Parts: sequence; structure tokens; C-alpha cells
Amino acid sequence: MRSTGFRHSFVALSVCSLALTLAVSACGSGGGESAGGKTRITVNCMPPKSAKVDRRFFEQDIASFEEANPDIDVVAHDAFPCQDPKTFDAKLAGGQMEDVFYTYFTDARHVVDINQAADLTPYIKELKSYNTIQRQLRDIYTVDGKVYGIPRTGYSMGLIYNKKLFQEAGLDPDQPPATWDELRTAAMKIAGLGDGTIGYADYSAQNQGGWHFTAELYSRGGDVVSADGKKATIDTPAGRAVLQNLHDMRWTDDSMGSKQLLVINDVQQLMGSGKLGMYLSAPDNIPILVKEKGGDYKDLALAPMPGGQGTLIGGDGYMFDKKASPEQIRAGLKWLDHMFLTPGDGFTGDYARARKNGAPVGLPEPRLFTGAADAKDQQVKKANANVPVDNYQAFLDGNQSLDMKIEPPHAQQIYSVLDGVVSAVLTKKDADIDQLLKDASSKVDGILARG
Repeated sequence: MRSTGFRHSFVALSVCSLALTLAVSACGSGGGESAGGKTRITVNCMPPKSAKVDRRFFEQDIASFEEANPDIDVVAHDAFPCQDPKTFDAKLAGGQMEDVFYTYFTDARHVVDINQAADLTPYIKELKSYNTIQRQLRDIYTVDGKVYGIPRTGYSMGLIYNKKLFQEAGLDPDQPPATWDELRTAAMKIAGLGDGTIGYADYSAQNQGGWHFTAELYSRGGDVVSADGKKATIDTPAGRAVLQNLHDMRWTDDSMGSKQLLVINDVQQLMGSGKLGMYLSAPDNIPILVKEKGGDYKDLALAPMPGGQGTLIGGDGYMFDKKASPEQIRAGLKWLDHMFLTPGDGFTGDYARARKNGAPVGLPEPRLFTGAADAKDQQVKKANANVPVDNYQAFLDGNQSLDMKIEPPHAQQIYSVLDGVVSAVLTKKDADIDQLLKDASSKVDGILARG
């Protein structure tokens, strides 16, 4: 899932657009050579025309790349979302995918399994930045020792909380809860402020409840499926602890409010209005809370996941069509280096440009690099920060020790099952947690058995 919201709720744009080139291109990959003997590559995930600033940046960066590499033509296709789950497999099977195409982390293995990805291993040394990318992210696109994709961004879940409400409730805003027991106590104190204030909110509809159940299970050291991907592992003490905690906060403490079956927009609205103390999210929710929901950067802080054992990570990257020529692969890797993988520069790293155009700079993620590359990226980000970076220090410090886990296989199907479990606990005081987990485990086993 995307950390900013439920990706299936977006409407895909199916129109192909040409960017900064007069070459005429079909929506899919086709031919690697354009006029003048240049290597042509098609790429996707160009920001749509409605995102005027991002689209202008993207076009500027393609233009500067082509100027530095006059032997390469880049044909960009816009889309929102960058990957539509309803059409993704059909595009792959029909040979309509771009030469360099966007994928969520959770789709990488699937693309390899259906033999639609080019093996980048022979060319990977030509990607200057490859070894600077965090290994755990590189490993997501590595299958049986071969490299099939390049990470572009990554995020991890944490706890967004309202410092103002913490202070009003007599809590230390610089000491966020580190355990679920501490979170429960803090939620009760915040709810005790009255006037419709809610201590903690969680999702429980549109598959988002299953997504957050997974994150909370990871935080307690649990997992959704076994290491071999064949059996559900939710009917466990950790799984029961997740549900019992939600049940008790909802029905015993009355710290989660009476309205349930919430989705991300509902919770963001509550947080932005100043009526919510805490919810689970990634850093990219913070600018949405400010720009769209009425929040204030100074009041919004971020802590690592309570529980101290693990957190859910997500993100995206690019893979290459299996029909891409060696020249196209080399050109595509150069393009990725230029656009996304140069610390402090490019489409995702030019923080000075972002600040000048009013974008938030200084959020703790995405954090793609390691070592000297990370140090440079963080240095440039800090120099251009326009948000209160101290509010996120706990998240940065605490994340270092957590076990980072991606979403389970068949995530959306599994989340649909788990949605029912979470919603039952939050809407039925007498919900039978043991039976809910037993039934859900059987359904997840069936999903895994179908492959």
C-alpha cells in the first residue's frame, strides 16, 4: 500500500503523453532507436498535468538529462497512479509496458515470476549509485542472486502525534510512547480532554484495516505469513495482542471514539482538525495534514512504531521490460541515476528547488541511501529544511533498531480478510477474537494455496 492512502481508490489516467520529444510513440515499448541513431527509451510515472509543479520539474530533469546525453531520447508517459493494479498485469502480458516501468515493492517478485522483467545483473556496475542504496531495499529487487529492478523511494511506518494535545493532557511531547501499553495510557489521557478529542484512531475499512493490522503485528515481532509464504501466522499470541489492545482501547478505555470503519481520509481529517492525538502513518502524511487538512507543522511530530520490534516498509522502484535491448537498459540506468539516485539532486533530491517552490523539505523520509551518500543527502536536506526537523528526531533515532518488513504476498487479498477482523473488534464489544483469528487464518491459507 502507498503510505499516503489506499492506492486502489485512485482512477488511472490511460492517456499516453510525449515529453520533450517529437518522436511518436505507442503506449508500450517498441523499438529502441529513434531518428539520428539515438537510443530511445519509454518511461512511465511522469506526474500528470494536474500536478503542475512536479510535472515541470520532471520535464526540466529530462531535458537536462538529454542535454548531458545527446545520444538518448526519453519518451515519458504520465499516469496517476503510476501503477494501476487493475491494468498492470494486462499491460505486462500484452507487451504494452514501457521500457523502464514503475512498480511497488510488493510487485517486484511477481513480475520476475511471470518472466516479464529484464535481468539487469550484467549491467548493474554501470549504475554509479547502486552500491549507495540501502541493501534491504536493493534486496527487494534481487531474486536468486540476479538484479531485476532499482529502488526509487522507501518509507517505513511510524506514529504521528499531536504535540499540542500531548502537552494539554500532561504528557511530555518530547517523549512519545515507545510501547503499546504506553500508547494506551497516553490515548486515555488525551481522550480525557473531552470536547470530542480522540486519543488514538485506526483504519478498519477498504483493506486499510488489514494493512494497519499487519503493521501492528510487525511491531510486536509477529508476521502475517510464514517465511516460505505457505501458511498464515496471524493466529498467534502477537495477533491476539494486536486485536485485544484495539478492543480494550475502543470498549474499555473509550479512547478511540465511537465512530469506526474509518479510512485514511477520515483519520487525516481528525488529525488536521486538532481533535486526534495519534495514528500510525509514514512521514509523507505530514504535508497532507498541513496543506489539505488544516494542520500545523509545529504541532505534528513523528515517533517510531510502538512495540520496538518491527515496522512495515514500502516503496517503489523501476524495472525494465524483458524486451529492452542492452542499449536501452544502459540508457535507462543512466536516466535513473540522473533523476532519482544522485544525493541532493534530481527530481527527488533537489531540495533547494523544492523549497523555492513551497514544497516541504526536512521530512525524515524517504531515506534511500547509506554511508557517505546518505550523509550528503541529509546535509543538503537539512540546509534547505523548512519544516521543524526536531519533531522527527525520535523517528530517525528509533527506526535504526527495528526489523524492516515489506507487505505480505497477495497483500490486498489478505488485507481484505483482515479488514473484517479489525472492523469486528472495533464495532462489536463481544467480538470473539480467538474465533476471528481462526477463521481469518483459514481464509489466508486458502489465498496462499491458490498462489
